[in-house]
Amino acid sequence: MIAIIDYGMGNLASVYNAFVKTGFGDIKITSDPADLRRADKLVLPGVGAFEDAMKNLTRDKLVGPILESAAAGKPFLGICLGYQLMFERSYEGGSFEGLGIMKGEVVRFDISLPVPHMGWNETAIRDGAGVFDGLAGNVYFYFDHAYYPLPSDESVIAGTTEYETVFVSAVRKGNIYGAQFHPEKSHNNGLKIISNFGKLK
Repeated sequence: MIAIIDYGMGNLASVYNAFVKTGFGDIKITSDPADLRRADKLVLPGVGAFEDAMKNLTRDKLVGPILESAAAGKPFLGICLGYQLMFERSYEGGSFEGLGIMKGEVVRFDISLPVPHMGWNETAIRDGAGVFDGLAGNVYFYFDHAYYPLPSDESVIAGTTEYETVFVSAVRKGNIYGAQFHPEKSHNNGLKIISNFGKLK
């Protein structure tokens, strides 16, 4: 079973529909900690503010099951805000502790181009394995964000994108993946990531 984590801030329907479109039927949108513990794979989407997201995850007692699943090596995918939540700290509107699944912090763009960074942009996929199987090289995805993570460990970097500055737009550590872009809004390239994730063991 694939659990899409509902903490009141996710783009849940489009993520769910992307899994259905790629042929996966055993999917559940849930805010039940027991479902997260039973699930074979977890997806953490998200739209909104980092501080509110962590408050909601804590309120719904979802932090423990998320960390347990990641430590157990279950496939995990963080999308957009969900990707940022995977890191240790964000400086969005202050300084707020994240899940700490990945080492590093989340910062705001400090550039002359418009922020947020919205629309299609090219991602250089470094690691064409796992969810990125078949996507090595330069691939276009859809973005909508003002903040991005700075991983402390360069070995987890799976993809980078340039928007005046070069930022890390995808990470991988074992079965744990994160994407700053929205696979569910990125047409065939995004659906390839969704499909690959659903097939992970």
